[in-house]
Amino acid sequence: MRLILVRHGQTPSNVDFVLDTAVPGPGLTALGEQQAAALPEALADEDIEALYVSTMVRTQLTAAPLAAARGLDPVVRDGIRELSAGDLQMLPGDSERARVYMRTVFAWAAGDTELRMPGGENGVEALARYDAVVAEAAASGAGTVAMVSHGAAIRMWTASRADNVDVPFAAAHPLDNTGVVVLEGSPTDGWKAISWAGAVVTPAGEGGPAGQALD
Repeated sequence: MRLILVRHGQTPSNVDFVLDTAVPGPGLTALGEQQAAALPEALADEDIEALYVSTMVRTQLTAAPLAAARGLDPVVRDGIRELSAGDLQMLPGDSERARVYMRTVFAWAAGDTELRMPGGENGVEALARYDAVVAEAAASGAGTVAMVSHGAAIRMWTASRADNVDVPFAAAHPLDNTGVVVLEGSPTDGWKAISWAGAVVTPAGEGGPAGQALD
């Protein structure tokens, strides 16, 4: 299966640079709406057969133009929502306490899945819910599936599950709003990242370290 993970469009909380992970969350800014409107053209070469969104408003608004263009009914699943900030909710993203959020996220990707976000979920729970939605999509028989999800969740899941993306790469490459990660594989055979925000990802053992992007 070809799996296209898309970060949602810009939100007011993105502009204010605060950790905002509660459901249903904010909508899109005017720029976010423009980013969403550009998605059908950006993904024009992808033969998308199924479209998934999270329970958060921003993913549903981001996916709407793509759904309309392709005649798809988005499937809403809680499992691909953003990683819960717990007690860190609404803290400024550049504060020392807020930095605990991303440190925890990448600790999960590195294998420390028993670690718990302060007041929130642990890595076992976060990966299990995301895995469940991916497994559902794979079982549907669709050849290409798009999921409009969230930046931290996409980076954590990809670094955990893609054979050729390591934690340092995912940590060093944030996804802009409507940034896209494309993977191929299956829950049983594993996953390889094909591209990250438009840059090719070198397969491990083929000319570079795991997760090396080639511009």
